[in-house]
Amino acid sequence: MERVEAEAIYEQGREAVVRVLLELSAQNERLASQVQALTARVARQDERIAQLERRLNRNSRNSSTPPSVDPPSKKAPKRGKDPSGRSQGAQTGHEGHGRELLPLAAVDELIEYWPECCGCGHVFSDGELLVVGEPFRHQVEELPVISAQVIEHRAQRVCCPGCGRHTRAEIPGDVAKSAFGPRFEAAVAALSVRNRVSRRDVVELCEELFGARVCAGTVDAILQRIADALEDPYEDLLGRVRASESLNMDETGWRLKGAPRALWGMFTERHAIFAVASGRHEEHAKRLLEGHTGIVTSDRWWAYSHLPLARLQICWSHLKRDFQAHAEGLAAEKEFGEHGLALCERVFWAWEVFQNTSDRRELKHTIRTLQREYKPIIRRYAAKHARNKRCRGMARNLQKAWPALWTFASHDGVQPTNNHAERALRSAVIYRKLSLGSQSEDGERRIERLLSTHTTCRLQRRSLFAYLTDALTAHARGDPVPLLS
Repeated sequence: MERVEAEAIYEQGREAVVRVLLELSAQNERLASQVQALTARVARQDERIAQLERRLNRNSRNSSTPPSVDPPSKKAPKRGKDPSGRSQGAQTGHEGHGRELLPLAAVDELIEYWPECCGCGHVFSDGELLVVGEPFRHQVEELPVISAQVIEHRAQRVCCPGCGRHTRAEIPGDVAKSAFGPRFEAAVAALSVRNRVSRRDVVELCEELFGARVCAGTVDAILQRIADALEDPYEDLLGRVRASESLNMDETGWRLKGAPRALWGMFTERHAIFAVASGRHEEHAKRLLEGHTGIVTSDRWWAYSHLPLARLQICWSHLKRDFQAHAEGLAAEKEFGEHGLALCERVFWAWEVFQNTSDRRELKHTIRTLQREYKPIIRRYAAKHARNKRCRGMARNLQKAWPALWTFASHDGVQPTNNHAERALRSAVIYRKLSLGSQSEDGERRIERLLSTHTTCRLQRRSLFAYLTDALTAHARGDPVPLLS
C-alpha cells in the first residue's frame, strides 16, 4: 500500500481505517496458515527424501540384503598395495612348493622312455640301454573314460519234465524296481541338488558323460524315488535337531508355482533340516520347534519372539549391520550407531579371545563389563525425546531383548552370531534362484529331504553320492535305510 492510499483511507474516518485493518489482519492470517501448511509440506517432503536416500544407501553392510545385490558403487574396496612396497606373489629367493610324487604302489600305469641318441650324435643300440642312477619321474593324473555300464538281467524259462509247464525265473525286486542302478540315480541327485544342474542339463550330461538315455521326466522320477527312500532319515534328522541343546535357525523366501512361500532351516553342528511353509510367521516357527527345549540362535525376526529370552541368542552380525545403518545417519542416530559398532567390535574381540583360550570365566567377566558400560547408553537413546526419533525403536527393542544378547557367554555350543545358519541356507537360496522354487507340494516335500540330506552330508564331511548310493540300495532291497547320525 502506498502512502497516498493510506492517507486517503485515514481521511475517510475511523470506520474506514478499522475496516481496512481488519481486512489486512485476515489476509495476514490466511498467509500465515498458508506458510505453515507449506512449511509442513516441505518437512514431509524432506522426511520422504531422507527415507528414500536411506533406502537407496542400503547394502550388505548396513542391512540384511545379500552382497549379490550390492550396486557396483557399494562393492567392498579393493586391497591396496602392500605397505612394504613388494609386488604380489612369491618373492625372489622364495622356496618353491611343487606337487609331491605319489608312491609307486599308488600308480595305475607306468610308461618308461629311453633315449634314442646322445648329444654327441651316438645312436644307442639295444645292448647299450643300461640304467644308471635314478630316472626322472613325472606323474600325470587323468580321469578314465566314463560310460554307463548296461547290465541285462534275463529271467530264463524252462520246461518242467513232470507236468510240462513252462516256469520262468523271477528277477530280484531290488533290480526290477528301476531301469537305473543306485549309483546312477545317486549321481543324478548329486548333479541336481549339490551342483544345482537343471533338468535339461542333467539329461545332456547323462548322455555326454555316461552315454545314458534319460529325459526330464525320468530325472523327476529318479528324484522322487530318492525322496521316498529318504523319508525315515529325514524324520530322524528332525528328531535329532529338536533334541539338540542348541541350534541355529533362519528362513528365506521360496516359490510354489510362482506364489510366495518360505523355506525354514534348523541347523546343529552336524545336522540340518529344511522345511517349506506357507509363510514366515510365528506359528510356523512353533511347529518346527515342537519339543525343542534348548537355545535357538536367530536374528530379531518377530516369529521367534514367543521363545523365552533365556532360550534365545540374538545374532550380533545382524546387530552390527543395523548399527552401521544408524551410524550413517545424523545427530543422535549417528551417535547411537557409533556406540553400537564399538560394542560389536568389543563383543567379537572377546569371543575371538575365548576361542583361542577357552577361558569362559574371562569371557563372562568381559561380558559383564560391557553390560554395565553399555546398558545406560542404550537406555539413554530409548528415552522419549525428539532427537531419538530414528534410533528409539531399535534401542527399546534391545532393552526388551537384553538378556538374549549375552546367552553365548554362559552356554557351551552357542555362538554370538547366526552365521552358521546363513551359510547353510546359502546353497538353498542359490538353488531357488536357479530353479524358481517348486511346482507342486510333492516337489516341496522332495526338496526338503534332498536339501536336508545334502547339507547334513556337507556338515559331516561325508560324500553325498556315497550316502545316496547306500540309501537307494537298502531301500530297493527293503532293508532299513542308513541314517545320518
